[in-house]
Amino acid sequence: MGTDNPIHIVRASFADIAVLAPLFDQYRIFYGQTTDLSSAEIFLKQRFLNEESIVFLANMGTRAVGFTQLYTTFSSVSLQSFFILNDLYVAPEYRGRGLGKALLIKAQEYCISQDYKGLALETASDNPAQGLYNKLGWKKDAEYVHYFWTAPA
Repeated sequence: MGTDNPIHIVRASFADIAVLAPLFDQYRIFYGQTTDLSSAEIFLKQRFLNEESIVFLANMGTRAVGFTQLYTTFSSVSLQSFFILNDLYVAPEYRGRGLGKALLIKAQEYCISQDYKGLALETASDNPAQGLYNKLGWKKDAEYVHYFWTAPA
């Protein structure tokens, strides 16, 4: 990595959509979706305009190379807010350089700064990032089973 291209993590804004959308599109492709840059831009614009998510953008030098997106939700039982870390992506050619770790740590720091309960995430059972999650203090949920209902088309 070297000192020529240090990692900079910034909170993204509406003005960053032009550099964020291609990464978001690649993230969706990684999860089996077809490329749709226009829809990715529209989706991100809606999140920013409606203040529905927090996005942190990872840059190396002047290039945007990764991001994480957080959504606020609530726990009725604990009476606290928490974040869902919904998206985490680093461009393939930049993996293994500490960007995913830097993005996760930034999300954790932001969570603490907002006095939130914590962060939740779901991932594929074969996702190699699980080792990183474990190293950063994330715990696999063994108490609860997660269900999802899909509305009919």
